[in-house]
Amino acid sequence: MSILVKPDTKVLIQGITGSFGARHARLSLDYGTQVVAGVTPGKGGQLFEGKVPIFDTVTEAVRATGATVSAVFVPAGFAGDAILEGVDAGLELVVCITEGIPVNDMLKVKRAMEGRATRLIGPNCPGLVTPGTGKDSHGGCRIGISPGYIHKPGHIGVVSRSGTLTYEAVWQLTCRGVGQSTCVGIGGDPVNGTSHMDVLQLFNDDPETHGIIMIGEIGGSAEEEAAAWVKQHCRKPVAGFIAGATAPPGRRMGHAGAIISGGKGTAEAKIEAFKAAGIGVAETPSAMAETLLKMM
Repeated sequence: MSILVKPDTKVLIQGITGSFGARHARLSLDYGTQVVAGVTPGKGGQLFEGKVPIFDTVTEAVRATGATVSAVFVPAGFAGDAILEGVDAGLELVVCITEGIPVNDMLKVKRAMEGRATRLIGPNCPGLVTPGTGKDSHGGCRIGISPGYIHKPGHIGVVSRSGTLTYEAVWQLTCRGVGQSTCVGIGGDPVNGTSHMDVLQLFNDDPETHGIIMIGEIGGSAEEEAAAWVKQHCRKPVAGFIAGATAPPGRRMGHAGAIISGGKGTAEAKIEAFKAAGIGVAETPSAMAETLLKMM
């Protein structure tokens, strides 16, 4: 089992002919992902890598191929419109990799998505991976920029604001022979789609996810809200790590959302919330997998 995407999920890539989108489209195809379409306005009718049809619009691509998920590799100035194009086409999931989208654009996107069926992951995120059962976990579904080869199919869910720490947690698990159900990088922008709590709920409902690693960062209150939900509802062991403990107050650190203001969003507050909820806290990034496995 997995959440959000499966090995047979049909994926389209918005911005497939750009250098960044093309590079990761190839990596996803190599991983075994069912990339069935690309979308680049003005290039409809062409083929990517001689086999993936390119369309001018997402609606045309969905109608022709049955794609249900898109990965957005569109420049920041156009990415908000690209997300909404996927929403209007009725996609189940839009995964926006693009960083640097203006906050005002994302506020408009969030408002326009209210009441719509499409789920958004990102922006400014590494995407998600459901590992496959083939050699080096090939045959799975890789959407975004995560390195596929580090994954292994299994029963641990990973959700993280940090792309790099997502990879670190996955690699620690894999090196210990422990596989993952699905690994989700939700991104660190202040205005985004899917939250920690959303993903935790999905993992909690998935019978094949037996434990969870949750990685947060300074800034905002999403981790505290997720911890409160875990305390009340989660039936599975959860280990966590909060990045940014040494960041000076009032300064942006990496992700746009990683800023402490008015004494809120500190690493200390988030760690205390984790402990109060029974979440195992890893003292350093290198202890994330070990912390969870000890709990299990």
